[in-house]
Order: sequence, then structure tokens, then C-alpha cells
Amino acid sequence: MSDQLKTALSEFARFTRTSRGDEKSEGSRIMYVQYTNPAGYPPLEHSSRILADRGWQVLFLGTDAHGAEALEFPAHPNLTVRRWKFQQPGLWQKLHFLAFNDWVLVSALRWKPKWIYASDPFACPVALLLKSIGFRVLYHEHDSPGKVESRTAKVENFSKPSAFQRFLLWTRKKLARCADLCVLPNERRIDGFKQQTATSRPVICVWNCPSRDEAGVQPEKSADDLILFYHGSIVPDRLPVSVIYALADLPSSVRLRIAGYETVGHPRYARELEEFAGSLRLGSRFEYLGSLSSRQALLPEPRKAHVGLALMPIKAIDLNPQTMTGASNKPFEYMACGLALLVSDLPDWSEMFVDPGFARACDPREPKNITEAVRWFIEHPKETREMGERGRKQVLDEWNYETQFEAVSRVLESV
Repeated sequence: MSDQLKTALSEFARFTRTSRGDEKSEGSRIMYVQYTNPAGYPPLEHSSRILADRGWQVLFLGTDAHGAEALEFPAHPNLTVRRWKFQQPGLWQKLHFLAFNDWVLVSALRWKPKWIYASDPFACPVALLLKSIGFRVLYHEHDSPGKVESRTAKVENFSKPSAFQRFLLWTRKKLARCADLCVLPNERRIDGFKQQTATSRPVICVWNCPSRDEAGVQPEKSADDLILFYHGSIVPDRLPVSVIYALADLPSSVRLRIAGYETVGHPRYARELEEFAGSLRLGSRFEYLGSLSSRQALLPEPRKAHVGLALMPIKAIDLNPQTMTGASNKPFEYMACGLALLVSDLPDWSEMFVDPGFARACDPREPKNITEAVRWFIEHPKETREMGERGRKQVLDEWNYETQFEAVSRVLESV
């Protein structure tokens, strides 16, 4: 027997035994299921926190994710997280996946949650099975099937599906048609989801906003420099090398700080950016903070900055990058920290962020265009501060997860 299979069987036995100890009687129970690290999904942290604060018992069953193993939820007395180790893609990952699904099934039968909260396509097979035996199921799709890499830290190209991926897509369609509720973060994605699955079940749009509390902390900005900030998955589509070229054409008072994790598809990209910045003698103006372990560790960093980078490809093929307004955490989180935004010059992004006065736009493919946009922030410090504060107020008043999740909460608590 291989070491990988032994590890999977050992984890199955250990976690199945420990699941017996979660027998708390007070409050309703909800079990979140993701075949990845749930701490890589801020909406899961926010929704589980809302429910836990209301007395729900919350159990997460997930795995580690390549590059995002360090991410953790903050402790809460009503919240438990159990994660298996990450398994590299290949045959052993398929066996690992089967064992994980068996563990989820056994855990649900023993723990008897009121709701199953499935939130990625890899959770669909076991969620469909649990639905068929009488559990209530909510399906929350953060990334529509396509080339999914950024938050799951797995590369899965569903545009040319393998037999396994066709099976996942089939279970997704079946689950969409029978789930008690479906949640997606963008209206265009909802339209596509309904067309692909022919579901008639309720579907709610919930934007991936931060919590209201995260916008309640007063930012502390550097008075001397202009700090550009980026966080998230560090991939060329989100942080193109053109940003480094632009930095070279800007005054020495402009600095770039980035935080986040490298993915399977681009395992050394952050280091490559760091090395390239060094080759242009920008080493003192480029800082990679690494993959910070929690939002509590992350958010103090953008609160020191002035402009948040939320750049999307101008010409994207896949559905996900085409439909990121509402689905992208970055702009909302930057706004919660009092940052002005620099976004891609796309119609939906301009309508949502530039027109109301939260952002400036640029073409992320063109270093000179990025340079011109950043120079505006340099030359208009007062307007930049006002832009950031305007965005923070918007998060406090409306673009927060408490407001966005309320419709879902009503459904969960109505049965």
C-alpha cells in the first residue's frame, strides 16, 4: 500500500473518530463542505461568523490547499474546522477525494446538521448524495467551472473536461436542480448558471463584501510615500509585470506592497516579480509580505496604504474574469481599509467603482497607462484620501457581508 493511500486512510479514521466529540445540543447546526482550504474564501468566514454569533454550531470539513496552507479562521467557540492534508493532482488525489467524500458522509450522518453548506464544484457529489437522503443543502458557487485556480489553489480546466470533470459537472447540474438554495456572487454568473443547469430552484446574488466591523477601523496612512497595495492569489492575470514597469517610471516615493499566495499554475511568480524589480533597481520599493495567515493579520497592511490594485484582464476568455464585479473580494476589502482603487478600464468595473467616485481606471496591459493613473493619485492627495473615505463609508452603509447575507440568513433560519 502506498504512503499516499495510507495517509488518506489514516486521516479518514482519525477525523471520523474525532467527529463524535462534536455533540453540542444548543443551537442549530450547519456543516460547510469544501475540497480545499475554506479559510481561502472570505465569504465563508463572514457567513459562518454571522451564524456562529447567532448561536449556530458551525463545522467546516475541508482540506489544505497548495500555497494557502497557512490560512486560518479566527477562533470562535461555536466554530470548528477540520482539514485534511493537500494531495497533489493525479491518481492519488482521486483516491484522496473519494476518502474525503466518505468522511463527509459519515460525519453528516453522525453530527446531523440542519444544513449542508457546499461551496465548490468538488463538494457537489457528496452534497448531492446528502440531499438525496434528506439533508437540506445550500450550494454556494464562488468560481464558475472553467479554469479555476485563483482561490482554490488548484488548476482545473473545465473547458476541456476529463471524465472526472464531466462527473463533477453532472453532479453540479443535478445539485443545482434540487438544492434548497443556490448562491452566486454576480448576476451574469447567475444567468449562466441557470442556463447551464436548467434549475428552477431559488438563486440569490451575494456579493463578496467584507464584514462591517472590518470597515470600522480607522486607517493609518503613511504621510510621506504613496503605497500601492495588492493582495490575493499572485498570478499574471491579477498582478501583471506591467505594474513593475510602471513603478520604474514613477517617483521614488511610490512603493508597491503585495501579499498573498502563489498557485500551482504559477508557483514562483511572486519571486519572479521580486527578482525583476531588483533588476530594475526597485528592490527597496517592492515588498512581498508573503501569505499572511488570517484576515486579522492581513488587513492592517492595506490600512497603511493609499491605492489598492484590482486589475482584471481586458480581454478574458473564461467566464470568471469576465464577471468579477461583486465576485472579487479585493475592491471591497480595499474600500473597507480606506483605499482609493485602481481598476481595469472595463465597462462593468467603471460603472460600479469609477463612476461613483471610488476608483480610477487604467489599461493593465500598458505600463504608461498605469503610470498616468498613479500620477493622478500623486498629484491629488486630498482627492485620493476623500476617495478612500467615501469607499469606506459605502462598505459601512451597504457593501458589507451582513447586509448581503441577510436574505440567505432568512432562508437558513426559516426552517
